Amino acid sequence: MVKITKEEVLKIARMSYIDIHEDEIEPMVKQLQDVLSYAQRVKEVAHDVAVPSNRRMNVFREDVVIKTNPEPIRSRAPQREGNYFVVPAIIEK
Repeated sequence: MVKITKEEVLKIARMSYIDIHEDEIEPMVKQLQDVLSYAQRVKEVAHDVAVPSNRRMNVFREDVVIKTNPEPIRSRAPQREGNYFVVPAIIEK
């Protein structure tokens, strides 16, 4: 079982800039011990579980070209020149 001390709780509170009152310390010790015990148990159980590796798997899809009519999109542009959208310049020369 994981043990946490009153001093460790006070140190964590101090490092986190949390004001903790004397009557809150013991319940906090118990809660932190419960959380750490649960995490330890999960770690033990998860140790036996095989995690599939995606390292050698190709996760990219094949590019497929689909012929579409661009005019519906172009017609919605606020400003355009020929087949290009006109946008404000963001880089000055």
